[in-house]
Amino acid sequence: MTDVPVGERRQLPPPTSEGGAMGWLRQNLFSSWGNGITTVVLLLAIAWLLSWFVDWAVLTAVWTAPSGQDCRGHGACWALIHEKYRYIFFGSFPYEQHWRPLFAVLAMLAMLILSADRRMWNKRLLWIWSIGSATTFLLMFGQINISSSLIFFLALVIGAGGAVLRATVGSPIEINAWRALAGIGVAGLALRLVGLFPAFTLSIAPFSYVETSLWGGLPVTMILATYGLLFAFPLGILLALGRRSNLPLIKSLCVGFIELIRGVPLISLLIMASVMLPLFLPSGMTIDKFLRALVAVILFASAYIAEVIRGGLQSLPKGQFEAADAMGLTYFQKTTLVILPQALRVVIPPLINTFIGFFKDTSLVLIIGIFDFLNTANQALVDPKWAGFPGEIYLFAAFVYFCFCFSMSRYSKYLETELNKGTRR
Repeated sequence: MTDVPVGERRQLPPPTSEGGAMGWLRQNLFSSWGNGITTVVLLLAIAWLLSWFVDWAVLTAVWTAPSGQDCRGHGACWALIHEKYRYIFFGSFPYEQHWRPLFAVLAMLAMLILSADRRMWNKRLLWIWSIGSATTFLLMFGQINISSSLIFFLALVIGAGGAVLRATVGSPIEINAWRALAGIGVAGLALRLVGLFPAFTLSIAPFSYVETSLWGGLPVTMILATYGLLFAFPLGILLALGRRSNLPLIKSLCVGFIELIRGVPLISLLIMASVMLPLFLPSGMTIDKFLRALVAVILFASAYIAEVIRGGLQSLPKGQFEAADAMGLTYFQKTTLVILPQALRVVIPPLINTFIGFFKDTSLVLIIGIFDFLNTANQALVDPKWAGFPGEIYLFAAFVYFCFCFSMSRYSKYLETELNKGTRR
């Protein structure tokens, strides 16, 4: 017999019925006669449904066939996906040029994957998005024409942005360089406005031009979701900060914009951008329909993102604001270095939930004649040879959407865990 010190009790393992897998089953699924019967019935129902689905989707499915008639009397007609997958993914894009939207999608996926790596959250991220975006739109359009006015405008925006963001950390030479770039942009735009600077266009045309009316499928969904949320996020931050501003005019404008946009459905904004906006433009001036849809998505998403971020700002204790003021930080420093990092960390789950919702809401652009992935999949059923198999099409589309949305959800969980390591107890 093992000697036990006086005053101490031997530590015995818990009974097998209370721990391990058996203990979990007893506690959660068979804690009473009613729960046990319900568990058995549900398991039998799930087993029956799963066996039926496997038989329909795998065992008796038709994988290759010249038409839908050969699928009659069998299981799932995956031959439809095999026959129409190029149209489902790339829509009406010229058939012999389908490699271009394929590589455009790969470029966007590479940008998103690299952006998910926290080691890239520095200057390299700007280069990744600049090169990736240029590659994406060059492949989709085939030709990019950059006017002199656009060049000067970009110089103004980049120079002003660099001067503001680097004002407190950059060297005097760097700050002056950013200011000089912004000055060149202002001077160039002024000279173009009065007609003293000649107009010119920088043309990059390695491929044949494809207009946006021929775009469709997965590239449209990814472009609308990726770049819509990319531009909506900083706009949403500005709206959230403006709504909490002490300046009555700025606060009123931000509140009015947010409540107006959130008070109408996205479909109404898309219709306004597609039908009403051209009526207010000067004669002979047109704006691409795809661009108008993208602007509508940006405005709509920014209003919802603003409310999510405002919730994060309100959750911070007042002491954080007072501590930043006590350190003598400017408003810009206080916001970017102290307030926003904490607020964004708090709202990661609802923010990703908003992103997932808008990724799926891109299918609403069908109302103005733009065919995203779901709509091109639905159009594949128009062919009389393959009519009558909507289940296979929608299951395939749901699987693709699930892959994207589930990836965002898992990354959200990972990011929330990583960014809250220093605050967990």
